[in-house]
Formats: sequence, C-alpha cells, structure tokens
Amino acid sequence: MKILLDECVPWPLSRHLKSHQCTNPHRLGWDGLKNGDLLAEAETKFEAFITSDQSLRYQQNRKGRRLAILELWTNDWRLVQPHMNEIIPIIDNLQPGDFIFFTPHA
Repeated sequence: MKILLDECVPWPLSRHLKSHQCTNPHRLGWDGLKNGDLLAEAETKFEAFITSDQSLRYQQNRKGRRLAILELWTNDWRLVQPHMNEIIPIIDNLQPGDFIFFTPHA
C-alpha cells in the first residue's frame, strides 16, 4: 500500500511498515499544503494517509473520499513505538474511505 505520512507523524514509524511504500509531503515538495489540498493531492497517488493532526476530523469532510485515514493520538515517537504491534495490523487492514482514530487502551 502507498502511504503518505503527514509532516506531524514521526518518520521512524515508516521503518515498521516495510511491506508498504511510505513517504511524506516534504519529499514530494508538498510542504505547506493545507489539509484539504493535501488530502486532495494524496488521494490521487496514495491509498492511505497517517496523521496525528487531531483537528483533521473536524475540519475536513471525509464523505466520499477513497483515501483511508489513520489518526494517531500523538506524534511523540516514544509513546507511539510501544504500540506498533497494535498499529501495524490496523494499517495492514485499511480499506478505501476508512477513518480510524487510534488511541491505546489504558
């Protein structure tokens, strides 16, 4: 699966997604694109978008989108890394149009 990691997502996450192709907006020259424009561009080239931008779900209309979106509860790699065994299966099973908010169980 081709995955776009939002600028706010820690890049080390990509090392755990070896069966997927990951990049970020900076590598594509998309620095500074606002969420709506970024999602529109991403939808033409990617199957999934991973973000930790908590405002995305409130600011963007996701209805009719083919792009699967995974929103992480934090962008702190020290907090994300211990949960990769939970996050990877979610990513592996993303379907077009999915919106999943991942937060670890307490």
